[in-house]
Amino acid sequence: MLNFTVHMPTRIHFGKGEVEKAGEVACQHGTKALLVTGRSSTKKTGALDRVIASFTQAKLAYVLFDRIEPNPRTTTVDEGARIAREENCDLIVALGGGSTMDAAKAIATTALSNRPIYDYMRGNPAGTASELLPIKEALPLITIPTLAATGSEANSSAVLTHWDTKEKSGIGGPGLFPKAAILDPELTYTVPASYTADGAADIFTHLYEAYLTGDEHANVQDEITEGLLRNTIMYAKKAIDEPTDYEARSHLLWTSTLALIGIANAGRGGSFPVHAMEHTLSAHYDISHGRGLAIITPAYFEHVIKKDRPHRLARLARNVFRITEQNDECAAQLGIEALIAWYKELGVYGTLADMKIKESDLAMMADETVRINGRGRSFIPGTRDLTTEDVLHIFKAAY
Repeated sequence: MLNFTVHMPTRIHFGKGEVEKAGEVACQHGTKALLVTGRSSTKKTGALDRVIASFTQAKLAYVLFDRIEPNPRTTTVDEGARIAREENCDLIVALGGGSTMDAAKAIATTALSNRPIYDYMRGNPAGTASELLPIKEALPLITIPTLAATGSEANSSAVLTHWDTKEKSGIGGPGLFPKAAILDPELTYTVPASYTADGAADIFTHLYEAYLTGDEHANVQDEITEGLLRNTIMYAKKAIDEPTDYEARSHLLWTSTLALIGIANAGRGGSFPVHAMEHTLSAHYDISHGRGLAIITPAYFEHVIKKDRPHRLARLARNVFRITEQNDECAAQLGIEALIAWYKELGVYGTLADMKIKESDLAMMADETVRINGRGRSFIPGTRDLTTEDVLHIFKAAY
């Protein structure tokens, strides 16, 4: 096991009806909030009204910023930060899915620094590893997720899209940890089935990436990861079929949070090449992040993991999908087939062609993946260094 430091400063309020505490919790961290949300869904479901009612009861002043789009744009973030400064907001509250929470983290950053958020992104003109700006300070942030997917509610990173240059990449730093997260599974009841499915694919990918690429001598972390993977499989379809099943929704939401809170990967290291590849696809085509991950994953397993670490994929197959085959290579292949079957059950299995992605753009997007995520190198890290040719091969296999 590798040396590690874990820091989890976010206070989590979990359970039925916890959203009613939004005003009480927020008042502990500020006097006037910028309430960040999407364009329509939280209004339609009533979640926004519940949060506003809680603010009113707690006598917390707020300004509504309801302009966050999927794959949130840097221009939207900079506008939200401008409003927060002009309105003298000293607190950011995010109500929504991963896009809303990521945008809110970025707004909290640039509202305080008064710098364009693109200055902090990996793909900026000075975007080498040594030149990226670590985010040490931001306005206090409260997160209230309405979807089980990204785990952004309790970690210190976010992903944004700089639409002018079609660049999607991450920002991060200790300043981005939310002060508190309110996890009310009932808020996820009204999520469309496709969003629940895409979110499950995202959770699954968060868990398997470092499990397959990181240190092999971190069995505690491996056992945690395998349990969370099994829970994702166990409850995702049930949440789709029975949207108001509290147990399914609560287990899926908590799994989403635990997947990226720092516990599962501590002492294991590892990298996230599938996320790097998908970010390029959704930067150029604005597709669902989870759906893109589901499309890329089988091709990635075939091209990389089955060749480089068949024993790790075999372990996943046996401990997550209950494959009994003893030969590692055969078990790895059966694991890929089991994953595809689960993706089909959720309705997320498909091809890049299905997403209307042009085959002629694949080479360009492979180049972009390495340029943005290579951090000045000619590859992205994985079980081995993945070159532009490797990425292109995976894209073509997923087409």
